[in-house]
Amino acid sequence: MRIRGAVLERIAAPAPFADSTPITVCDLELGDPGPGELLVRIEAAGLCHSDLSVVDGNRVRPVPMLLGHEAAGRVEAVGPGDSDIAVGQRVVMTFLPRCGECAGCASNGRTPCGPGSVANNAGELLNGGSRLHRDGTEVHHHLGVSAFATHAVVDRRSVVPVDDDVPPEVAAVLGCAVLTGGGALLNSAPPGPGDRVMVVGLGGVGMAAVLVGVSLGGEVIAVDTVPEKLALAKELGATAAYTPAELAEQGVQAEIVIEAAGNIRAFETAVAATAAGGTTVTVGLPAPDATASISPLALVAQGRSIVGSYLGSAVPARDIPEYVRMWREGRLPVERLVSSHIGLGQINHAMDELAAGHALRQVIVFE
Repeated sequence: MRIRGAVLERIAAPAPFADSTPITVCDLELGDPGPGELLVRIEAAGLCHSDLSVVDGNRVRPVPMLLGHEAAGRVEAVGPGDSDIAVGQRVVMTFLPRCGECAGCASNGRTPCGPGSVANNAGELLNGGSRLHRDGTEVHHHLGVSAFATHAVVDRRSVVPVDDDVPPEVAAVLGCAVLTGGGALLNSAPPGPGDRVMVVGLGGVGMAAVLVGVSLGGEVIAVDTVPEKLALAKELGATAAYTPAELAEQGVQAEIVIEAAGNIRAFETAVAATAAGGTTVTVGLPAPDATASISPLALVAQGRSIVGSYLGSAVPARDIPEYVRMWREGRLPVERLVSSHIGLGQINHAMDELAAGHALRQVIVFE
């Protein structure tokens, strides 16, 4: 079928992207879903730093690539064979499919799915190959989803069904920002009684961690360089908000510190702000060659830990229904993460807004 989508043509184009236009909105051909696959009409798709990291070259992927990995939509067709998903079902896309058979899948979310990671790196679906073409040339999938388009073919294992009462933009943000930020807290370092939670970096993922931390009822400290984000964090329930300079000057620390900025200075700030006996959880994705300086002696002498958490160490089929329950109860106002709604044609400018730190979650809405 004919679809319209946003294709990254080249990596590491110069900023501003609104001028260099590395992403082209164009028509493509989308193949039919195969066995175990679904055709989904996209309703809403969020822009995430994982998209930006491909555009700016921090994560090298094969191009041309149809971007987008955080989305929700309606199933319009089911591939051959039996399926537990029906046509008309709303689904949340998740960017790491789980085969359910490898050692990673047996780790209860602690490590990624092996075959899923291989497929993502190759720009393919979990069953292999691409379903996207343009003028006879193959176009790669982004993280098994490619949601910056009117439709997508995805593996069944890349989606989680949700009920109709979950709005599309809420459902979309659950699939990455909330899974990653919330999971860093609930899965990787659940706070104990009296533990303070600190979040360093208040993009969509970091602000989702703030929301989940607030929902747990403890003290939540927010850290960022942007005053507007610090103010929003306090509106959402954070008990304190600091710039990194203020944090260092006042010597504020916490038992659980989530680093969600994806840069080395934020990581070092998070480690330094971790109290004795505490845990630093890093979910950001810096450049592959980035290195940080920390004191191993401080880790040993103070009994501190550093934990890496990919996709919030989530098992999406287990975790997304829990976040939906929290949202229904009014404890997780996910819609507050959406900073603006945009059209597909604004995608290059939207990447500039994301790179500048001006946006939490810009959501592409499809009619």
